[in-house]
Amino acid sequence: MSEAFGVHGAQGGPDAAARPTSPPPPPEPPWALLAELTHGCPLRCAYCSNPVKLIGRSVELTGDEWCEVLRQAAELGVVQTHLSGGEPLLRRDLPRIVATADEAGIHTQLVTSGVGLHEARLAELVDAGLRSVQLSVQHADPARADLIAGARATGAKERAARLVREAGLPLGLNAVLHRANLDALDALVELGLAWGADRIELANTQFYGWAMENRAALLPDPDQVARARLTLERWRVRLAGRMELVWVAPDYVDATAKPCMGGWGAVSLTVAPDGSVLPCPAAAELLGDDAPNVRDHRLDWIWRESPAFTRYRGEDWMREPCRSCELRAVDFGGCRCQAYALTGDAARTDPACHRSPDHDLVRALVDAARGPAPEDHPGFAYREGGT
Repeated sequence: MSEAFGVHGAQGGPDAAARPTSPPPPPEPPWALLAELTHGCPLRCAYCSNPVKLIGRSVELTGDEWCEVLRQAAELGVVQTHLSGGEPLLRRDLPRIVATADEAGIHTQLVTSGVGLHEARLAELVDAGLRSVQLSVQHADPARADLIAGARATGAKERAARLVREAGLPLGLNAVLHRANLDALDALVELGLAWGADRIELANTQFYGWAMENRAALLPDPDQVARARLTLERWRVRLAGRMELVWVAPDYVDATAKPCMGGWGAVSLTVAPDGSVLPCPAAAELLGDDAPNVRDHRLDWIWRESPAFTRYRGEDWMREPCRSCELRAVDFGGCRCQAYALTGDAARTDPACHRSPDHDLVRALVDAARGPAPEDHPGFAYREGGT
């Protein structure tokens, strides 16, 4: 049993975890699957949320195994999958994986850097049943985008966007926001318009995996966030009915617990490249060796019965202040992975929440981030080597 499931201190008093419990009701079926086909990637993004220790190519699920995962996911109730990584285009069997999902009735979206998406490859994926594409962007200025990504990729991204639009597929952009690009929000939206995007997800950095290694360089000045919010609202008014702008809140700055994944093991599941199954993409470090694997168990058992998925479902696991908080059914106690990353105890109140007894940990980080961001030398640490 990993340390993540232990109790590190008696938050809420000695009786906080001793109240009578009753078996939780059976969970509703999940509707979404994040299929992390590989951790291999041509980019070295400073904000990458994949684990610090990546899963090697030699232990990845085979094409046959991924196809079986997708068939089991459909039987379980999944109707949508994001084919992600790393860079899923590195998988030569990607068209077969897409076709299997499509045959099972699962809507497929490719989540890609755009590197390696050429006309013939996209045509093959469309023929297999690919339904939409989400393309990552780091900055509207190519030089700054390269700095954030740790590689030159802007030309490949622009070409990929054009090919997706010519193929008639819906195109979404994902821009992870942080200290080095929040002030460029206008330019990012304008880039999305120029590339013909239907949707832009403006996702403030969540500090897991490699992003945690770069937290000091990524964490924005709260004034930056305030300016970006005003910019966002202006664009939402201007683009109403024309383009969807999604804002993923910066919970460190907002001091509000995010409703992580709709609750632990509530609406979606992630399958990592080696077959580990996680309640959310960031849970690998929390679960460690306790993560169940599709090579050992069927997805329906993992979803309904495995300790990894049932441990933080519902409210019985909660201590104070979550246990009596009026928002516990709204934010689900905040992020278990963040609580673990910051305190070593996944059952503590998410320190991002202003009601958490550990909130000073986050407040100190935000206060230290106040001040202008350096434009040309953000001090990023990049991954070395590959998988």
